[in-house]
Amino acid sequence: MKVKNSLKSAKLRDRNCRIVRRRRRVYVTNKRNPRFKARQG
Repeated sequence: MKVKNSLKSAKLRDRNCRIVRRRRRVYVTNKRNPRFKARQG
């Protein structure tokens, strides 16, 4: 999982990416392709 300052680029890499908020952190998840996971904060 990548930790990034901005998740916009991570979100645009694939159209199945979703932005999820958990425990004050913002995540990008992708069920189809788990390679595209990222975290912010």
